[in-house]
Amino acid sequence: MSRRPLIAIPSRFAASTSALRYAAVVTARALAEAVYQAGGEPFLMHPVDAGRAADRLAAAAGLLLPGGGDLSPEVYGESVAHEQVYDVDAEQDAFDLAAARHALTAGLPTLAVCRGLQVVNVLLGGRLRQHMEVDHRHVVHPVAVRPGSLLAEVTGAEKITASCYHHQCVEALGQGLVAVAHAADGTVEAAELAEPAGWFVGVQWHPEDTAATDPVNQRLFDALVTAATR
Repeated sequence: MSRRPLIAIPSRFAASTSALRYAAVVTARALAEAVYQAGGEPFLMHPVDAGRAADRLAAAAGLLLPGGGDLSPEVYGESVAHEQVYDVDAEQDAFDLAAARHALTAGLPTLAVCRGLQVVNVLLGGRLRQHMEVDHRHVVHPVAVRPGSLLAEVTGAEKITASCYHHQCVEALGQGLVAVAHAADGTVEAAELAEPAGWFVGVQWHPEDTAATDPVNQRLFDALVTAATR
């Protein structure tokens, strides 16, 4: 039996969880299960020691940058944070940015989800809207996919039902990123690299929310694991 490819998922710091007495490092169960269902082995990483992120990712065949709290606005050049910015953690930011930098440079297959897309966008010099006037928290809506994009190829869909939970979005795309899906209000819901070193898709929604019942969203994880297997 062939070995499952390791898909690295940086964990998230949590102040508390129901099963533990103290602060924890966690990963959404649905995210890990979507990777496992696709044939990958979720490799949950402790998000510290950013300077060694590249060495620590050497064992991974792919990277999944998950959702989470907000990036510090200082990372993208804004000194004042909106009052709605939450769960900022400098160590988490540093690790995610270092992991993304290594993956994009080395061509490590990468799926970036929600905050993950924002991390990649900021890494490439883009900016975020700190707070949307009408946010997309607890919202399920259709997103229109650009024909001919990798996202369209992977999902086989022109429209995807997206489960969203975000109050921030891409304000200006980073260098080399191309928007490949939009919500009806114009929000960038997915982006790809014009000249990627390896397989990369970034989505603003949470495909893991519905992957167990929606094959279109599960295909994102399937494609990541397929790329990691090559």
